[in-house]
Parts: sequence; structure tokens; C-alpha cells
Amino acid sequence: MKPISIRYLSGHDVAALALSDHEILSAIETSLRAQGESDTVIEPRMHLVADKASGGHFNVLRGYIAPTNTAGIKVVGDFHDNYRQGLPSEFGLLNLFDGSTGQPRAVIDATGITAMRTGAVTAIGAKYLAPPVPRVLGHIGARGTAYWNVRLLDRLFDFEEIRVHSRRPESRTAFAEKLEADLGKPIVVTEDWQSCLEGADILVEASRLAEPQPKFKTAWIKPGALVIPYGTMSAVEDDIIDIMDKIVVDDWGQCLIGPFGCLRRHVDSGRVTRASIHGELGEICADRVARRKRDDETILFWHRGLSTSDIALGSALLDKADRLGIGHTLPYA
Repeated sequence: MKPISIRYLSGHDVAALALSDHEILSAIETSLRAQGESDTVIEPRMHLVADKASGGHFNVLRGYIAPTNTAGIKVVGDFHDNYRQGLPSEFGLLNLFDGSTGQPRAVIDATGITAMRTGAVTAIGAKYLAPPVPRVLGHIGARGTAYWNVRLLDRLFDFEEIRVHSRRPESRTAFAEKLEADLGKPIVVTEDWQSCLEGADILVEASRLAEPQPKFKTAWIKPGALVIPYGTMSAVEDDIIDIMDKIVVDDWGQCLIGPFGCLRRHVDSGRVTRASIHGELGEICADRVARRKRDDETILFWHRGLSTSDIALGSALLDKADRLGIGHTLPYA
């Protein structure tokens, strides 16, 4: 057998590769289009609760992208109290494989990938579903994915006003300071959910609730807004779906799996079904399902995270690493 090696990209390597906003958005939109054209395989994520006392869990995501013949498996831990130990809330590893032979290609620190690809899916969703000229963004949450939500959304829309809120004052202040430095514009730090979200054109909820709580009030959503709630624990009210003209998801199969997500109880009770949703974002990217049609449409986009997004971004990092000679080559066999 010929020698086989794999590429290892650490968190430092991922940072050194410094994918641009355009590179991130392009990789994710291309993978979404492939999904919409039925050129991917997405296995619904699996959840593992190893230590109930920790309040955290592991997600296992599996998928395949046919145009690049790349399969991948990502394992990511989501532990919301890690800040007490000076640790990020999420750690992840992504393994990439040749889809035809199963040969391992790479092991990549997926912590940064998870944040970037989540923000990119939020932004691409808004590209197709937001009102024509959104001026105000309201964002709940300051965890890792939050930064890329705001950064990539602002890249597309250059908001006049960005409001942020999170549970801990120190986290929301630090979040706003980083955004101001990187985006070059003032950020409004709010003291509560209502002043952050009410009347915004795009409302993003990426909270870190310990259990479901209806903190996101339906009455705050103005007609024509785009609502993107994807916190692990549901923060929305039961009647939020009643005011929506369209509900779009990233993958319907994933909406049926596990105990988490904003519309979990709506799906479990049969109030939201495959027939009642407008479609999946990939179908919209592939022009198989219509995007926003009217300025006054109120739309909810629920994304739970796609394995193919991880694979697409991991592949982009791997290609760039090969060109620039970044990372470590490890013997496999």
C-alpha cells in the first residue's frame, strides 16, 4: 500500500488562513446550492449528553458533497457554562474523507469553522429572505457564532443601526467593542430583549438559555421583518408561527431530530410540518423554491446547522492551506 498522510489544521492554522468574508460566504452558498440540487447527503445530527450535571451536550454531524467528492463528520461540544472555567462554550473537530474510497484527508479544528459557517448560513438566509433595504439589526447573544452573524450580515447590508444584547453585561459590552473595532461603526448595547429586537428589520436570536423560555415576544416583530431564531433552547412564543407568511428551514430532516431548537414543540405538536413550511434554504439558492416576493412578507428562517456547511468550509480551508503551505502533514499508514 502506498503511504497515506492526512493534513492537520489547528486553531492557530485556521486563524492564519484568515478566510475572507467573500471566501466564507461563497463556500457556504455553493454548498447550499448543491443541497438544493440534490447533490449532497445530509444525515440528521445526533446528540450525546455525556454528563447531565454539566448542562452541555455533543452534536455529531455527518454529510457528503458530491461536486467535491468529500464526506465529513464533525463532533462539537456545546457547554454553556464553560465561561466559568475560562473556556469557549464550543470545541469541535472536523474529519474530512474521500467520498469514493473513504481515505481520510484531514483533521481540522472546527471551533472556528462552526462559528463562521453558522454566521454565513444566517447571512445567506438573509440575502434571499430579508426585506429589500434592512436598516436595523437586532441580535440576541454574544457567543462565538454571534460575531460572524453580525459581521457577515453587515457585510451584505451595511446597517444604519446594530443593537446587541446578551445575558451577562460583561459579555455584551465586550462583544460590542469587538464589533465596533472590526466594523468601524457604533454598536448599541441594550439592557433587555425588547429594546434590542422590537421594530428591527432583521431579528437574530442566538441565546444561551438553560431551558426553554418565551423571552422573544411575537408582538415585537414588525410586518415585513426577517426573524432568525436558532438558540439551542426555544426562546419564542407559541404564536410566532401565526404571523409568518413564510417559514424556511435549512434541512427539514434535522427539524425532526433531537430535543432542541426554536420550533421544537411546534414540530412535535404537528403545527409545523413539511407541507406547511415554504421550503429549505438550499432549494431557494438553487432557484427551485421562490425567495421573498413582497416587501411586507414576514418570514422566519430556522437553521440548526448543516454538516455540509462544515464540510464546505473545511474544504475551503484545506485548499487554501495546500496553496500556502500552512498546517501539518501527519502519517496515517
